[in-house]
Amino acid sequence: MTVDAVITGSHVILQNGMVDKNIVIDEGKIVGLTNDIPQCDLKIKADGLVSLPGIIDPHIHYGVYSPIDEAATTESKVAAIGGVTTMMRMLRLSGSYRKNLDPQLAASSKAHYVDYSIHASILHKNQIDEMEFCKSKGITSFKIYMNLGEEVGHVYMDMQPGEKSLREEKVEMTTDMIEKIVEKATSLNCTVLVHAEDYQMCSCGIKTAKEKKMDGLAAWSQSRSTESEVKSIATVSKIARKYGCNLYFVHIGSNAAIGAISGEKKNGTKINVETCPHYLTLSYESQKGYLAKVMPPIRSSKDVESVWHEVQSGRMDTIGTDHVANRLNLKLGGENVWGALAGFPGMGTMLPILLSEGVNKGKINLRQLSNMTSLNTAQIFGMYPKKGTIQKGSDADIVLVDLKKEGKVSAETINGFSDYTVYEGWNLKGWPVKTIVRGTIVAEDFKILAKPGHGKFVSRPQN
Repeated sequence: MTVDAVITGSHVILQNGMVDKNIVIDEGKIVGLTNDIPQCDLKIKADGLVSLPGIIDPHIHYGVYSPIDEAATTESKVAAIGGVTTMMRMLRLSGSYRKNLDPQLAASSKAHYVDYSIHASILHKNQIDEMEFCKSKGITSFKIYMNLGEEVGHVYMDMQPGEKSLREEKVEMTTDMIEKIVEKATSLNCTVLVHAEDYQMCSCGIKTAKEKKMDGLAAWSQSRSTESEVKSIATVSKIARKYGCNLYFVHIGSNAAIGAISGEKKNGTKINVETCPHYLTLSYESQKGYLAKVMPPIRSSKDVESVWHEVQSGRMDTIGTDHVANRLNLKLGGENVWGALAGFPGMGTMLPILLSEGVNKGKINLRQLSNMTSLNTAQIFGMYPKKGTIQKGSDADIVLVDLKKEGKVSAETINGFSDYTVYEGWNLKGWPVKTIVRGTIVAEDFKILAKPGHGKFVSRPQN
């Protein structure tokens, strides 16, 4: 019997540790780990490299600043170059999911280099009744934005395929609406993702900061205080306990939020927690200008230390990027921090940042990295064991990593829709060198080898 491919010579990261085995791949699946080299059509020599389960990025925004038929291609290229084999889109649709979801899925199916899945944002009351429809389409997680309401209720929605104009809408995420979403999600046995910032506190904080003519990332952080995160975490956790809902807090980056979540877990709330690379590497003290403006804001250097502590202790479940595919002319469209756009690209740099600043500096080991960037995400969102692990029967989603490779970060090299990166010029040690999706090499040394459409939609069953 001749198999499709064998990866030879690498250090393979498994759920229970590292082994030096050859990975046997056939028909897009891992069919075995062996010391032998069976007859194969392709031998992938990986001497001295590390084989990690393909990265699953649970938190990506694309299709907002360019239509999905274009964004899926540009951003899945970024994913492939960065070692991400499954990208999970935070979909924000205007109007009806029944009317507008299928065109998004159809356009996506022709344009991705890597596999992808979707979280559906519920932004209007009429969409609550469509959550069951979304589930029938393989979407089993729903996002709520507690930061949207009153004067800070404006948000850009995803464009429809072929559109070119930004879609701005007003959202009022009331406590009553949050409860209805949580109740419905629980009845469907689905997870609720939470952006935890209290919009009333943020609105008041921003107004006060503007009146005082404050500026800069420190002012942005102060205006959207950590107390607003704590209040939101308490509010939604109380509702979740009432119904027995699984919560997933996205982009947690402050010591105060970490403490609040710890307390809610002790109260019996079922919670998973995500952080992002920028909360592990950036603070308002270290950053100049407005490029690192994001919601929730990057915090102090002490908060960075707190997030690392959670990661090292195993209490941080996942790492996502909160990648936003926008451009510099939009990002810096205002004269101060209040006029700058929130959000920035980060998917292409997640793995090298974690390898360089985490693994190679002794803060985390490869198994911890693999758990937070692949295994845990797959388990939480119903993709395991198809995704998230290197084991017999799983999809052959593998990223080959060179821990010794050094290089400078460049937006040009990452080559997505965005023309900048907050990590421009950073010298990092540890880079992905080959990205394999279902047995096919889609990227190698910053070059794309596959064709758009290779990536498939990952329909997720009931959790």
